[in-house]
Amino acid sequence: MDEVVVADNLRKSYGRVTALDGVSLRVRKGEIFGLIGPDGAGKTTLFRILTTLLLADSGRATVAGFDVERQYKEIRRRVGYMPGRFSLYQDLTVEENLQFFATVFGTTIRENYELVRDIYSQIEPFRTRRAGALSGGMKQKLALSCALIHKPEVLFLDEPTTGVDPVSRRELWDMLRRLREQGITIVVSTPIVDEARQCDRIAFISEGQVRGIDTPDIILERFADILCPAGLSHSEKNNKGTPVIEVENLTKQFGSFVAVDHISFEVRRGEIFGFLGANGAGKTTAMRMLTGLSRPSAGRATVAGFDVGRQPEEVKRHIGYMSQKFSLYEDLKVWENIRLFAGIYGVKEADIKRRTDEVLQRIGLEKERNSLVSSLPLGWKQKLAFSVAVFHNPEIVFLDEPTGGVDPATRRQFWELIYQAADRGITVFVTTHFMDEAEYCDRISIMVDGKIRALDSPDGLKRTFHAATMDEVFRQLARAAERAAC
Repeated sequence: MDEVVVADNLRKSYGRVTALDGVSLRVRKGEIFGLIGPDGAGKTTLFRILTTLLLADSGRATVAGFDVERQYKEIRRRVGYMPGRFSLYQDLTVEENLQFFATVFGTTIRENYELVRDIYSQIEPFRTRRAGALSGGMKQKLALSCALIHKPEVLFLDEPTTGVDPVSRRELWDMLRRLREQGITIVVSTPIVDEARQCDRIAFISEGQVRGIDTPDIILERFADILCPAGLSHSEKNNKGTPVIEVENLTKQFGSFVAVDHISFEVRRGEIFGFLGANGAGKTTAMRMLTGLSRPSAGRATVAGFDVGRQPEEVKRHIGYMSQKFSLYEDLKVWENIRLFAGIYGVKEADIKRRTDEVLQRIGLEKERNSLVSSLPLGWKQKLAFSVAVFHNPEIVFLDEPTGGVDPATRRQFWELIYQAADRGITVFVTTHFMDEAEYCDRISIMVDGKIRALDSPDGLKRTFHAATMDEVFRQLARAAERAAC
């Protein structure tokens, strides 16, 4: 059979919202077929229909020659699926997760170990560790191993590298090419243009419709205004202002493991400071200390003039924070979330309504005021979460990988919001795995094995490491890592 996945005129609505509006496509056996498009385009809904987790309202689809409605049991035995949100059992160990998925499909780890060996061998040293304690990159590798353990004919991956550093992303795509060589057909969605270029063909989906299917070069050129928006220009700060973050020999240990190892740096008022590192380098642990969420083991740090160890509650009152996992309440409406957090941050009642209107207009969510947050596309949630984090005009806002899983156009819009906040005097402390975003920062530090190995402006780092891009700088430093990103 030449065509392994066939979709004909698929339609799906959720109430008044049309997720798929007549989607048709065909995926050939043994190819890597990519889906790319804006947030809310319908990619995840399409995946769920093709993997028999959701019924279409109309239209027809087959996978491996079987109908997704009438022969769903046959399909489930032949496909692997890695959803956008982790499919792992967080309380089970690495080994227990893999064993569970093997058992579900009536196989064993030993029987198909060769298929997952390249991936699983990297996390096997941590086989007794709970999945919830793994870094983002390691979770993704475990989830991919679980999706492959029964040797599927077709592998569906919904944004598999969200939250994964550039080095781990490259490793994952190397693995996908090896899987293709073994005859596995791969259907993958991605918001990252460089990943789309590695597919044999890609489909661009927008507003529930397929706008074009062709080779990556043709699609990316045809829809360049959406998929490859122009970069942002930003005037670099002189970094001579008053320090609002001062860190001296800050350290965090978990037993014998030193997650953050005597780091020191300063961040100036109004600066956009990038905090980079591979998965497991210690970035999130350091940020948790700086935001008063975790007590240092040694060293000292002050944020907005308050000691993070002795005055964590004062720190929290003077900052904004946007975590990797959204702090929004999914079952509240957009305006209810804003009002709730504004009240927590002590914004005056008289100012909340006026500023809510201003915020919703600025981020383009006026029409979604009364929508439940759970119904919003990922990119909209992230813009809302950021706006909530700076609603009270904090001195500093901490952003932990704020644009993970977001399409290029929405990422650009998000950074416009960051620039606006910086122009208002808010200091921005941001972690990211996108090296084009690193170029937008005034200064960047790069952590390796819990230590800061480089600290300078983007141009300064590129000169020091004789690199043309920040991606090259990052790879040079990440290759020097000795500890695994567990």
